[in-house]
Amino acid sequence: MSPSPLSPRLLKGAIVAIDLATSQQTTIAFQYNPETLTRTLTPSQATEPEQPGKRAIALRYSGAPKESFSLEVRLDASDALESGDATAKNLGIYPQLFALEVLVYPPSQQVVDHDRLLNQGKMEVASGYDAPLTLLVWGPQRVLPVQLTSMTITETIFDTQLNPIQATLKLDMHALTYSDLDPSHKGYSLFLAYQKSKERQARQGVTGGDTRNLLGVDIRARLR
Repeated sequence: MSPSPLSPRLLKGAIVAIDLATSQQTTIAFQYNPETLTRTLTPSQATEPEQPGKRAIALRYSGAPKESFSLEVRLDASDALESGDATAKNLGIYPQLFALEVLVYPPSQQVVDHDRLLNQGKMEVASGYDAPLTLLVWGPQRVLPVQLTSMTITETIFDTQLNPIQATLKLDMHALTYSDLDPSHKGYSLFLAYQKSKERQARQGVTGGDTRNLLGVDIRARLR
């Protein structure tokens, strides 16, 4: 059934991967938006060497808080199979599943190139592989660089060729902040914009001025 033209347009959450060398962008839109998004923020508190008899003057932050995300993505080829989609018939949900899985693999061509240079003596120690800039996109207000930390995949239904037809992926990730990235990195400015957006909206959700009528307490008087 087609949605009513009067219905609000539902945006899709997505993971976007950008190859920083070529600027090639891969967008993996969620087939169904996760029903829940769990976030944990842990403040990064600056610490000083303990000195006997010295009291802390004020709480200080060493940088942005550590922000982690957890969500579940559901994949289902049932509708595609019912409509006769050839890819779903031959591969099930493998293409959508692998689009997410390869985000945590180094590119195979980089692996081959590194090994060839090592064998030729042109590289002494493998220096690691370039990861894409990975973004969590959850509406216009939440676009930020992240690092996938774990991916738990539960495949539940299979076709006669054992291609998975349905699966649930639990994605765990943490934000890459300006405390993690060099100022020249594109993710640095993206996270800074994410925090500035929070600050702008936070000002709409707080009460300023005289709090006596609201709280029954004159905070300013107590701070004198």
